[in-house]
Amino acid sequence: MFIVHHIVRFIVAIVVLWSLSTLVPGFSVLGFWTAFFASIVIAGVGWVIESFLGKDISPFARGVVGFIVSAVVVLLTAWLIPGIRISFLGALLASLVIGVIDIFIPTRTRQT
Repeated sequence: MFIVHHIVRFIVAIVVLWSLSTLVPGFSVLGFWTAFFASIVIAGVGWVIESFLGKDISPFARGVVGFIVSAVVVLLTAWLIPGIRISFLGALLASLVIGVIDIFIPTRTRQT
């Protein structure tokens, strides 16, 4: 069931990136495929962070540390993927939205 956790994160990241690009000034994603590849980067970086630092520090964890890490991950993604322009405020808003969605969409099961 561990893989389901990351697949849900990936789908949430696509939806968030695509939605924020239309709603938030300072946050632009050029197209679906850009959002798709950016979501791969976000899910991958989240997996790496969880592997080294534990699940509680994940970009999708609740709390201030998770919020800050998530904003850094979004900014890193904008730096790595061409076609994405994100301001600092845009990264903070994306981090907030990802955190709120994570509260309402359960990605953890009893086994994880």
